[in-house]
Amino acid sequence: MIAFPSCRKQEPIEKIIDESLAFSVKQYTLMTEVMKDMPDLLPRTIDSAGALVTAGSGWWTSGFFPGSLWYLYEYSNDEKIKDAAMLMTSRIEKEKDNTGTHDLGFMLYNSFGNGFRLTGNESYEEILLAGAKALSTRYRPVIGCIQSWGTSRNWQCPVIIDNMMNLEFLMWAFSISGDSSYYKICVSHADTTLKNHFRSDYSSYHVVSYDTITGKVQVKQTAQGAADESVWSRGQAWGLYGYTVMYRETGLDRYLNQAVHIADFMISHPNMPEDMIPYWDFNAPEIPDAKRDASAGAIMASALIELSRMTDTVSGRKYLQVAEKQLRTLASSAYRAEYGENGNFILKHSVGSIPGKSEVDVPLTYADYYFIEALGRYRNLLN
Repeated sequence: MIAFPSCRKQEPIEKIIDESLAFSVKQYTLMTEVMKDMPDLLPRTIDSAGALVTAGSGWWTSGFFPGSLWYLYEYSNDEKIKDAAMLMTSRIEKEKDNTGTHDLGFMLYNSFGNGFRLTGNESYEEILLAGAKALSTRYRPVIGCIQSWGTSRNWQCPVIIDNMMNLEFLMWAFSISGDSSYYKICVSHADTTLKNHFRSDYSSYHVVSYDTITGKVQVKQTAQGAADESVWSRGQAWGLYGYTVMYRETGLDRYLNQAVHIADFMISHPNMPEDMIPYWDFNAPEIPDAKRDASAGAIMASALIELSRMTDTVSGRKYLQVAEKQLRTLASSAYRAEYGENGNFILKHSVGSIPGKSEVDVPLTYADYYFIEALGRYRNLLN
């Protein structure tokens, strides 16, 4: 079992946030030094021996490390961090025309998007608009969704709940270009997902596959959860984050209502641990000994901080209190690495895919990214 030091709970959250961001700057500075000698590669995780595992720009997580560096530059104003962010971001540029993946939001918007927001670099804007155009080619009008994975024996047109995370990228493209097709794609995808991905209790399926001719639902299944009808934790967090963003970008009440329902479902779930870091699946058969997923906790915390600003005072306070508890837990020695350890990643104990026997109980770049994002969002609220 993971032991949680009680002393950290007594520290002001402001101190925990600043300490964690300062630590992240130092830890990722070490990671940057390692990655400088690995052209065209980006960090992904560590293996069972603790050695760094990298991936090329085409891997779905490629944008998270550059994106984290941009966030840390925003916090520190350190030009060396900015230089590192620019270098790592440049390694992903060739993906701007990639029409073979739905993950361009993660890959390009987290990296070039944060870079453009902080620097106004016009070349970044051009790359992002090219990427948004490439992503939009995966929209299937008959279905009303952006296709996730390729067609297979089991799935004609699979759409995963993770795909909600790409809509922020396309909404940005709409705001910059004025091309309303991006807006229409986002609303169509969000509405179709709202209709077909969620159960009556607001838990989510992982994969919904559609018939490419009729547009009707073919099957509802999982790829990374414990079972088709189980509640895969990171999937719930993707949905929470995605609908929070869609309400922020459109002002449509149905998206706020959905985000609130998802948040309340997760927070009040009987299998949510007291420290608010979810098991990898809320219905994992090995609970209470199931693996935790720090990435799901970090994504959830970042979304809840954002959602807390959109709801009534009572709900907003509740969401912020949960997010604060999650940040305190993740910043504790139970989850946050020691300097120079953990492959130079920040957080421990994330889960990629237990059914796929891949990346189980390891650091993951997207856990770090959303942890840093959540810290920054809470810091901005305090300031």
